[in-house]
Amino acid sequence: MFTLIKTEGKARRGIFESVHGTVQTPVFMNVATAAAIKGGISAYDLEDLNCQIMLCNTYHLHLRPTDTLIKKLGGLHKFTGWRGPILTDSGGFQVFSLAQLRKIKEEGVYFSSHIDGKKIFMGPEESMRIQSNLGSTIAMAFDECVENPSPYDYVKRSAERTYRWLCRCKDEMERLNSFSDTVNPNQMLFGINQGGTYEDIRVSHMKDIAGLDLDGYAIGGLAVGESAEEMYRIIEAVEPYMPANKPRYLMGVGTPVNILEGVFRGIDFFDCVMPSRNARHGHLFTSAGIINIINEKYSDDLSPIDPECDCPTCRKHTKAYLRHLFKANEMLAMRLAVMHNLYFYNNLMKDIRNALDKCIYYDFYSRKREILGKRI
Repeated sequence: MFTLIKTEGKARRGIFESVHGTVQTPVFMNVATAAAIKGGISAYDLEDLNCQIMLCNTYHLHLRPTDTLIKKLGGLHKFTGWRGPILTDSGGFQVFSLAQLRKIKEEGVYFSSHIDGKKIFMGPEESMRIQSNLGSTIAMAFDECVENPSPYDYVKRSAERTYRWLCRCKDEMERLNSFSDTVNPNQMLFGINQGGTYEDIRVSHMKDIAGLDLDGYAIGGLAVGESAEEMYRIIEAVEPYMPANKPRYLMGVGTPVNILEGVFRGIDFFDCVMPSRNARHGHLFTSAGIINIINEKYSDDLSPIDPECDCPTCRKHTKAYLRHLFKANEMLAMRLAVMHNLYFYNNLMKDIRNALDKCIYYDFYSRKREILGKRI
């Protein structure tokens, strides 16, 4: 399933194999929350943007159009047209974001829909059943994501409960994968490490979940209030206890610089809404830094967003035209901008893999982290 080809320091170059295709790692997963990338990007567009894995959200698809309907229609792959691997988030982070509408108990979480206020219960078994109905390649375990900082005692109890939930997730997935009508009987399960910004809780929890011999392991509960330096500190504390022969996923992170730093510290999988969300507001990533295409200085600029980029937008359109589309509130503006940012992220991962293949990642990392976070 996962082959570690080589390492450079902590950085890892690997191949992840699944029933829905092979993925070269490190990899960035493009976030299609409700089975579509916001900004008018289809699954077929993602192929042109060099996407390897599409990420969809359990909570949102459970509410609309419902996971039972998606199962009836053949699962997410048939529903969306995406032919590669799909990872589904368990819904735990969305429950975290509904802090005012939820009640956490041992059996699971009671909360109200953000759409119509309908009362909903989701626990480990429910999350696994929904993800089984969706037929994703990788299902994420149901967990509790806590805000940083949170009291030590609460974080410790929460991590212990997340472990108990993970054991229930594993048992339920094994049961569901045995059914004859399961959409994807080869569905994989990734566990999630929690523990806030407390190194001892993080390490203890990682040791516990590593003992369950899962298909992959994620670090969750970061980029939710702590500084980047604290995030990197936690990754460094947890990484030695993550199984070396399994993929490692840093959830919900981040910027191009965050990705460079994560790879440097031993992470294989990344996801974030940032490239698509920022693009919809005109904030674009380039090989020279970050630009705001809405700025007046681009009104007569006939150059592409990034002369080093080969995305469909840069090949065919100018900064002046894209700025005009944003100022005119044309939907095409968001589509072209999102296409560029996603291509940029996917191409960055390709460059990272090439640097690892050539054993020059440290030089690449040292040079790029000074550039990619700069605002032009």
